[in-house]
Amino acid sequence: MKNFLLLVVLFFAIQLGYGQEKTTHPNQNSLYNSAGIDVKPDFPGGIKEFHKYIAKNYITPREAKEIKGKVYVTFVVEIDGTLTNIKVLRDIGFGTGKEAIRVLEQSPKWIPGQKKGMQVRTLFSLPISINGF
Repeated sequence: MKNFLLLVVLFFAIQLGYGQEKTTHPNQNSLYNSAGIDVKPDFPGGIKEFHKYIAKNYITPREAKEIKGKVYVTFVVEIDGTLTNIKVLRDIGFGTGKEAIRVLEQSPKWIPGQKKGMQVRTLFSLPISINGF
């Protein structure tokens, strides 16, 4: 009987131990999707300032002067705010994707994303509108 009671108490003690919530901190080396974090990365001054930066620095390739469309890019905002792994997912041709990469490579540092109060590496995607003139 003593063994049985000891076994029951031990069983409940183990169950209580497993029921405790573990506190986990985000791994700063992991790459997070912007949908799975608490604070999304942002350009200094916000998205309107980003659009101004693109308008000022993006040089429409000569071959694309009459073209309108969007260049879809993806990149990683690192914990120090730099942009890495810049890739064009879809462009309209005529060098528009290469120019988008060039402008993003020269971008000022972004404000990194956060998860549970810690800065994390974040995958970010966005379209860049091209309005040939």
